Amino acid sequence: MRLNTMAWRSLSRNRRRTLITSLSVALGIFLAVTLTGSGDYSYTNMINTSTIMGLGHVSVAEEGYNDRPSLSRWLRDAGGLRDTAAGLPRVTGAYPRIMGQAMFAAGAKSAGGMFMGIDPALEGTEHNFFLRSVVAGSLFAEADGRGALIGAEMAKKLNLRPGRKMVITVTDKDGELASELLRISGVFRTGDHAADSGIVLVPLNRLRQTLGYGPGGATLLAVYTDDLRRVADIRATLAGKLSSGQEMEVLTWRETQADLAGLIAVDRLFNYLMQLLVGLVIAAGIMNTMLMSVLERGREFGIMLAVGMAPSQVARLVLVESLWLGCLGVVLGIVLTAPWFYYMSRTGIDLSGLVGEDYSAGGVLVDPVLKLRLFRESALAILASVFLLTLAAGIYPAIRAGRVLPAQSIKEK
Repeated sequence: MRLNTMAWRSLSRNRRRTLITSLSVALGIFLAVTLTGSGDYSYTNMINTSTIMGLGHVSVAEEGYNDRPSLSRWLRDAGGLRDTAAGLPRVTGAYPRIMGQAMFAAGAKSAGGMFMGIDPALEGTEHNFFLRSVVAGSLFAEADGRGALIGAEMAKKLNLRPGRKMVITVTDKDGELASELLRISGVFRTGDHAADSGIVLVPLNRLRQTLGYGPGGATLLAVYTDDLRRVADIRATLAGKLSSGQEMEVLTWRETQADLAGLIAVDRLFNYLMQLLVGLVIAAGIMNTMLMSVLERGREFGIMLAVGMAPSQVARLVLVESLWLGCLGVVLGIVLTAPWFYYMSRTGIDLSGLVGEDYSAGGVLVDPVLKLRLFRESALAILASVFLLTLAAGIYPAIRAGRVLPAQSIKEK
């Protein structure tokens, strides 16, 4: 308790220097929250956007499907797997889907692309990016019908609109060509060129018949969660519940969308490096403040040692001062950062004028509105880092204070 009192008295002697150093800590917290919060928001948004384009946060498929996607690799009982996955904690949706390559033709025009077979009774806008982007018509109503939801750019290329017909040609599970006549029920526009020009949604049961699958057949089961931090737990739990009747693989988005995972990992590394540099600058400022204080108080420390205070107690006094300096900086940082974070987490800054509405990275649309989102562990990491940096910055000045020679320091002053 006496050390705390002495530390506060020391800090209050030079209030301007204490305030400037505390403000530097507060500025560091402001920058750390901004950088970490923008990363937490943008990474989460990119991952969620990519997963609702078909593959899910966790996907179940036949062994080897992710390395070499083929319609000959398919799940025999996707319905049973869906029931198993839907009952797991933190799972918000599970959808059997058939995905593959096909040729689409209308009249004399044709285009290659990818189809995704879905059950309209199960799918919704929450976990299907294309359904929330419909600009004309609507989604087909029957899983065994002949409807199709097509991208706007492909529709323009093939001169299609709701009500018109097209032919889809695929290679079935046995490697034979198969064709189906479909009628356009709606058109979607996501803003992503690859999706709008190359993806068509078709009825799941109709595809099962065309490809020769059984009634529960699907190429994959897409599983969704409301917390990205739980995907590893969901994967492990789901893998443990799979039956041994068919060899299957359970993969997270990091494995099914490796390009996006790599992009995020690199960006996160640069984010951390930037925060490390900011932290080092702040730590240098704190150490400079504490060292100046120690050099100015040589006679004071000499008297303390002369009257019986142990060198370790003097060193602890300087460390306590450093700790309180960090605490003051944290308080000022919260006061400075809270209004900014409140505004940025709810409103954000619209950058569409600079990057456009259809800016993408790693093949995934990026929200042009810059916002902040801070996970609890990220906030705790920032606070812990601040305290560790302030303590680390006070170690050398504390050692210097503990090594003061009483007789010499008293004589010099």
